Amino acid sequence: MDVLLTTGEQVSISLLAMALQQLGCDAISYTGSQVKITTDSEHGKARIKSIDTQRIYANLDTGKVVVVAGFQGVDEQGNITTLGRGGSDTTAVALAAALKADECQIYTDVDGVYTTDPRIEPNARKMKSVSYEEMLEMASLGSKVLQIRSVEFASKYKVPLRVLSSLIDNPTGTLITSEENIMEQAVISGIAHNKDEAKLSLIGVPDEPGIAYKILKPISEANIEVDMIVQSVSAREGLTNFAFTVHRNDFNKAQKILKDICHDLKAKAVQSDSAVVKVSLVVLVCAHMQVLPHRCLRYCIKRM
Repeated sequence: MDVLLTTGEQVSISLLAMALQQLGCDAISYTGSQVKITTDSEHGKARIKSIDTQRIYANLDTGKVVVVAGFQGVDEQGNITTLGRGGSDTTAVALAAALKADECQIYTDVDGVYTTDPRIEPNARKMKSVSYEEMLEMASLGSKVLQIRSVEFASKYKVPLRVLSSLIDNPTGTLITSEENIMEQAVISGIAHNKDEAKLSLIGVPDEPGIAYKILKPISEANIEVDMIVQSVSAREGLTNFAFTVHRNDFNKAQKILKDICHDLKAKAVQSDSAVVKVSLVVLVCAHMQVLPHRCLRYCIKRM
C-alpha cells in the first residue's frame, strides 16, 4: 500500500522541478529513498530515524534547487514507507534540521496561526509568533494548521518554523520558535477544537494498582494513540470506570481490542461514542487561573 501512496508525491516533485526549470531555475527532484530518509518499518505511521544529506549538499553546492518528496522514506530493508498524517510537514522540518537551515517555511492555505478557527470565530486574531510549547498544545488539542509530529521535530532540534499562505503575495505568517525569543506572552494563547475524537469506556473494572497499564498496553501495542484519559469511581465498591479518547479513524480497531480486554479483566461493559468534540483553552501563563474557568464556561453558555 505504501508504494501506491507515495506515487502522488513523486508526480508532484517531478512537475515542480519541470516548472522551475522552465522559469530558469536549475532544479532536480528526489524521492525519499533517493536521499536516504531512513525510517522504522511501521508502514503508514513510520518515524524518521536519519537523513543522509550528502547528495542534497552536493546538488546545492552546484547551484541546483533540490525538490524532495515528503510523506515518505525507506526502512533499513529497502522497503518504501509512509509517515502518516502530517508526514509532509514532518519531512520538511526533518530536512531543515538535518541541513541546519535558518528557518523552515510551511506554505499552506492559511496565512498563519490564529487564536482560534477564523471560520468559526470572525474575531480570531493572527499571532505574529508562538512558542513551540503553545503550538504543541494547540496541535494536540485539535488545531489543524500543523500536525503535532512536525512541531515536536522543530522543538527537539530548535528549528524556527514559519507558517505562511501560498495564496497571497509577500506573506509574513506566524513564526513558531523558542519561548525565550518571544517578548510578551498572552494569558490565553488560543482556543483549539477537534471534531475527530471518539470515546471508549470500560465500565466496572477492578480498582487496583496497574489496571490502567493492563488496559492501555494492548491499545499502545496496536499503534493507537490515546488522547484524554479519565478514571472515575464506580457505583460499586472496589470497581472503577476507565475512559479514554482516540482518533475517530482508530475507533473500530480500539473498540475491538477493548472488548477483549473487558472479557479478560471481567469488567461489566464497554461503552463507546464515535462522535465526540473536544474544545480546549491553550494557556501558558497560569497567573490568572482563578478567573479563567468561569469565564470560559460563561462564554460557552452564551454560544449555545
